[in-house]
Amino acid sequence: MSGKKVKKKTVAQIVDKNRFNMKVVTSDVCAKCRQCQRGLRYLEKMSQPGAVGNGVPCILTRGKAYV
Repeated sequence: MSGKKVKKKTVAQIVDKNRFNMKVVTSDVCAKCRQCQRGLRYLEKMSQPGAVGNGVPCILTRGKAYV
């Protein structure tokens, strides 16, 4: 045994890796689009009074300019 430990990637690490390939959009873009579940959840969260958000990675912008 070499003593090396293999770290499993968490979901957050996988999302952050793909986040650089997608545009981060705000709730106004999600309100216009309304195509993905992630955007709809974010839109619902941002509709609450006092909600603060940093945007959500848009799955529709992978590799192409959608927004």
